[in-house]
Amino acid sequence: MIPALREQFNKNFSHTKYTGFLKELDSKHPGDIVFRIAETPLFVPKDFTKKMIDACEAIVDFIKEPGFKTLTDRAIPANENVPGENDYSHFIAFDFGICENEKGELEPQLIEMQGFPSLFGFQIYYPQVLEKHFEIPSGFSNYLNGYNVDAYTKFLKEIIVGDHNPENVILLEIKPHEQKTRIDFYCTQDYLHIPIVCLTELIQEGKKLFYKKDEKKIEVKRIYNRIIFDELAQVKKNLGKVVDITQPLDVEWTPHPNWFYRISKFLLPFIHHPYVPETFFLNEVKQLPGDLENFVLKPLFSFAGQGVIIDVTKDDIDKITHPENWILQRKVKYADVIKTPNVPAKAEIRIFYFWKDEMERPVAVTNLARLSKGKMIGVRYNMDKDWVGGSVCYFEK
Repeated sequence: MIPALREQFNKNFSHTKYTGFLKELDSKHPGDIVFRIAETPLFVPKDFTKKMIDACEAIVDFIKEPGFKTLTDRAIPANENVPGENDYSHFIAFDFGICENEKGELEPQLIEMQGFPSLFGFQIYYPQVLEKHFEIPSGFSNYLNGYNVDAYTKFLKEIIVGDHNPENVILLEIKPHEQKTRIDFYCTQDYLHIPIVCLTELIQEGKKLFYKKDEKKIEVKRIYNRIIFDELAQVKKNLGKVVDITQPLDVEWTPHPNWFYRISKFLLPFIHHPYVPETFFLNEVKQLPGDLENFVLKPLFSFAGQGVIIDVTKDDIDKITHPENWILQRKVKYADVIKTPNVPAKAEIRIFYFWKDEMERPVAVTNLARLSKGKMIGVRYNMDKDWVGGSVCYFEK
């Protein structure tokens, strides 16, 4: 995105450097990085960062409005509404595509947002290894708002662990050691010293939860939740008898599961901002746009495993049985912005926001990036391609 820096990085790049980088990156937890790591970070100029943050802050303003919870109550499926919800999400992730507008200028466009964790642990570890193998220009940081690796790690620990003994705080997931994001779980454990617990390992006694460590029962007082509930619904029958975590329990949540639904694609139709694509709930569309080819159809959540439809037709829309669970969003044009040794790559940037108890509003702290040469961002669209995969942005200070 900054031509001189891109040219310099590409000139200095070698496969030997990249192989050495990957080898060291894998050494912490061998074999557990199961997604592709891109050959390059992104270098983001100040003005582009400001545009992303302006959009994020506008959405935070909307989330802080007094009627927000009432507005978003219907986003939460009735059978997944978990008691004990707090007033805000401890974590928010905003995903922006690096896009090209009608004037051919680069601008961010919000693709999605999540009131849910991201790779918060891995993004501590990964940039530190990257910086040992590749030169990062002075005046650039992967952190925002003055944070650095120590301040960020401390902040993350304050939110997740709080005043508890780390052994009473668990990272909860379904079959965590089989997940593609397990490297993040292991890094989180390294930095915060909290146990990783599978839903199937929880023990319930009254309203209290426990897990076993060395045959000793340990009480769970706080849950760092990594379970996506609509995914749980799809696999629950294969798990055997498990604790129903939607019932009232004597535990704290970070973040509370309801925020996964409240802060999600569900919000997009309510947000009007230059860097948020025009979006409608499908059931509220009275007349389909004449330029339907310029829209994408997205499920609010992964209902019945149905995914994004890029090249939308009227026939696709007619087949939708629950239009209230779908949105119609104007397409954005991803820019072929990252110059590589062959064809250029597209990119998305995810900004991490943290919201600690008693803070007036959340703050942007760091990021991750994903590079793609396929039709969409994601592993399945980038098989057998290079200069694609997981990455990180370095922001101009």
